Amino acid sequence: MKETLLFILQRILDHPKDIRIEEIQEEGRTILSVSVHPEDMGKIIGKGGRIIRAVRDIVKLLAIKHKTYADVVLSE
Repeated sequence: MKETLLFILQRILDHPKDIRIEEIQEEGRTILSVSVHPEDMGKIIGKGGRIIRAVRDIVKLLAIKHKTYADVVLSE
């Protein structure tokens, strides 16, 4: 899931080398904490949160396929 998330974000953002994804395992859940260049924060969120919502949906679908739970959070 981390690789897929990285692949998607590299195509969306202007500074793909500044993407940092930290994978946190807790209580049977996977939390993917994403840190991006400050200029890209608006792009990853999108108008009204549409982009980040779509990215979260894709990651959650992949997690369901692997019979687990995953979520994407943005960090500064």
